[in-house]
Amino acid sequence: MNRELFDAMNYLEKEKGINKEILMEALEAALISAYKKNFKSATNVRVDLNEEAGTMGVFAQKEIVEEVEDHHQQISLEEAHSINPAYEIGDVVEIEVTPRDFGRIAAQAAKQVVTQRVREAERGIIFNEYVDREEDIMNGTIQRMDGRFIYVNLGKVEAKLPESECMPTETYNVHDRIKVFVTKVENTNKGPNIFVSRTHPGLLKRLFEMEVPEIYDGTVEVISVAREAGDRSKISVHAEDPEIDPVGSCVGQKGQRVQTIVDELKGEKIDIVEWSEDPVVYVSNALSPSKVIQVLVDEDEKATTVIVPDYQLSLAIGKRGQNARLAAKLTGWKIDIKSETEAKEEGLISEEEIEESLEALEYEDSLDYEESYEDMDEDLFK
Repeated sequence: MNRELFDAMNYLEKEKGINKEILMEALEAALISAYKKNFKSATNVRVDLNEEAGTMGVFAQKEIVEEVEDHHQQISLEEAHSINPAYEIGDVVEIEVTPRDFGRIAAQAAKQVVTQRVREAERGIIFNEYVDREEDIMNGTIQRMDGRFIYVNLGKVEAKLPESECMPTETYNVHDRIKVFVTKVENTNKGPNIFVSRTHPGLLKRLFEMEVPEIYDGTVEVISVAREAGDRSKISVHAEDPEIDPVGSCVGQKGQRVQTIVDELKGEKIDIVEWSEDPVVYVSNALSPSKVIQVLVDEDEKATTVIVPDYQLSLAIGKRGQNARLAAKLTGWKIDIKSETEAKEEGLISEEEIEESLEALEYEDSLDYEESYEDMDEDLFK
């Protein structure tokens, strides 16, 4: 039995990754407890597990005293000398007290310890595997649903998708395969507790990393993400190399890259804008697709006043203020949007400045039209 026990420990260390020393310590503690319980002993005992010899034994530990008051804990000097003449007062003597049927007790204790440790080790292995996946995308299959969570099978563990993290535009059914963003991994007595999301801005960022090689390899960097899941998102990108178009890289040829992400998010609109360290440029870009006449910056308050053409006011603000809200969240700047008429009445901009800016916008629009026409023309003759 003893040799089989040691072989089992070696197997568990090799196959399950459970440290044999930890198993041995746990087994020793369990055997001491079992010995005291089965033999009603209050004696200090030590269990010796000798793997090389394939043996195990129980040793009572007694202190050498001049006058014995407790035979379970103490031993006289005379009796100690009969064991070893070198003993002195205060030394501790170990006397073997291994019961005959200790093998049976050991087998029961070993079974309990090994079962518990294997369970704990498996939980630990799963936790370590998934804790590294925090803030990452994983593929899963919906297993079941209740009033609070949708339970998603990620392979070795079931993750919880809270109702608040579900996209309002999506319908979830058992056996559906979905991509989820891992928000938190907790270690509990019952195993890892994993929470996932479909609405987190990190999901959008990871999807772009998967679809855009330039983001994955670091050529293009995602600076910020603002998202109202299921409806609209904005993402700002930047490339150190001036020859690389970060927005074009994300859009892809004929919009294929961004369209793949839109499809994954069930039609969520995505605005991709170029980041700039200049708040005037960055805020203007962030309010896309609206055109901007001028941006007035208050560095102390980290606030901006944005002046747009009268006909662009509703577009700049967006439905229920969504465009302005997402732009502010994306840039980290407060944004107050005013029409050209309001700005002129408040003395924020002159008539000449407005005319110059509108002419510049008309020129930009004509360039955009020409580029679109050239692209269409090329497609026609391919």
